Amino acid sequence: MPKKKSTTFEDSLAELELLVSRLEQGDISLEESLKSFERGVNLTRTCQKALQEAEQKVQVLIEKNGTQSLEPFTDE
Repeated sequence: MPKKKSTTFEDSLAELELLVSRLEQGDISLEESLKSFERGVNLTRTCQKALQEAEQKVQVLIEKNGTQSLEPFTDE
């Protein structure tokens, strides 16, 4: 039995962007729109969970280095 490949954050985000684009075009049936919306909700939850897990890992790493406070991330 083949092992199911886990979906990465990037894959989920790319699929979510594609679904949003299709929904915005408005040229799919109501049934397809509802299925796409439902899939989008699931993808959003998957992405949120991945981001929360990453934030927790960062917090653990910071605490291991002796710093007890989180600092906001700035992309400079």
